[in-house]
Amino acid sequence: MSTLAEMLRDTTTLEASESEWLHLLVGDWQLIADLSFADLVLWVRGGLDGWRAVAHVRPNTGPMVFYDDIVGRSSSRSRAAMLDHAARTQQMFAKPEPTQREDISIREDAVPVCREGRVIAVVTRHQNLTGARTPSRLELTYRDLADSLMRMVASGDFPSVSAPTGMRRGAPRVGDGVIHLDVDGMVRYASPNAVSAIHRMGHVGNVTGEVLAQVVADQVSRGGMAVDEALAVVATGRASWRTEVETASATVTMRAIPIIIGGMRSGALLLLRDVSELRRREQELLTKDATIREIHHRVKNNLQTVAALLRLQARRVPDGDARGALEEAVRRVGTIALVHETLSQGFDETVDFDEIARRGLRAVVEVAMREHRVEHGFTGRFGRMRAEDATALAMIVSELVQNAVEHGLADRDGRVDVEVERVTLETGEDQLTVVITDDGVGLPAGFRPVLAGLGTRIVTSLAADLRGRIRWEANHPTGTRVVFVARLRPLGR
Repeated sequence: MSTLAEMLRDTTTLEASESEWLHLLVGDWQLIADLSFADLVLWVRGGLDGWRAVAHVRPNTGPMVFYDDIVGRSSSRSRAAMLDHAARTQQMFAKPEPTQREDISIREDAVPVCREGRVIAVVTRHQNLTGARTPSRLELTYRDLADSLMRMVASGDFPSVSAPTGMRRGAPRVGDGVIHLDVDGMVRYASPNAVSAIHRMGHVGNVTGEVLAQVVADQVSRGGMAVDEALAVVATGRASWRTEVETASATVTMRAIPIIIGGMRSGALLLLRDVSELRRREQELLTKDATIREIHHRVKNNLQTVAALLRLQARRVPDGDARGALEEAVRRVGTIALVHETLSQGFDETVDFDEIARRGLRAVVEVAMREHRVEHGFTGRFGRMRAEDATALAMIVSELVQNAVEHGLADRDGRVDVEVERVTLETGEDQLTVVITDDGVGLPAGFRPVLAGLGTRIVTSLAADLRGRIRWEANHPTGTRVVFVARLRPLGR
């Protein structure tokens, strides 16, 4: 299915600013569909009969009309006549009689989309009249507001380019609460959900007939909260803007849409949503994330303290196996601390392992270069993985590189290379293949991993934990080649 941008580019000769205007409309027209209890379809010239549907939205507040996807279809001849009339007159046009489609009665009208005096598209509304009854005051108010917004589409006053973007989660929708303000900011109508939101903020009594800005400001000041600069603009409906109001008892998001008739503001539509629980959960997550990062930071500090104590102890032990064992323990503890340091800087229990691998490789090589020259290389990407996989993998890579430097290049200059490849299997799991090579003396005669030293046994055990396999083989022309394959745990679990 082509995107809106592709269809506009392939079907029309609209300028970039006109295409962007249609994108803005489609990005905000769910509001009109919900207030109208109707499907909306955006048509542009270019179909076989002159018009082509390029976007469609269904209402969340009432029964839909089009069950099938109609985007990309050309208009019928009868609908093309309605579209032509709306585009020619630059005014709303409603069919005088409902249309019958199968067993559904549908009310249809068309509204031209104007940009700087030019019709660039037409929007049609299709309301399912099945089960129609005497409309309530809520339904009548919603439709009046929807008609006002459609007139603003025809006059080029909607959508608004001044509305801010990038709002936090919890943007209000029609079902969350609607308030209709007059030109002075007094509440003419408030939906039941909107009244509930205002009451949760602390207001007691009627909402209709009150100046909304005063009602909200009283509750904000009573709770000792800071007043947002945008509050007065939004609560009076003077500009298309959004704000979030926090009182002692609730947090409510508000969005204002001025109603423009004949170039003059005649009132405003406000959407409200009580986001108290949403913000509470967000705060809990932030607190949880901060706590987890602090734990990782403290674990890292504790591990570094352990490493420092082991290092001090190693200096007091005469040269020999005991000192070597303590120095290896220092390196292994430091490797685990490196993973926790990375986790303490992130926002979840996953890490980008490439930086850990590079730092670990440099640390081992820098120690070895005190005695002879060792070059190193790193190709490929490990990518992001879960913390438990990162700890095991860091230990494996560190041990294998340490073995290459300590045994393969013990008394000579040389090179150690780390190559990694990550692929996604048919099962959806990610598989890592890590190859570590050196150009040293090679494997000793009769080498068997089960009979090797502690480092090799650690690597073998950790490889099993990662559901992997590992093998040692000769590298040509000289040295050792170790191939390690592991399956990573899914990031989302």
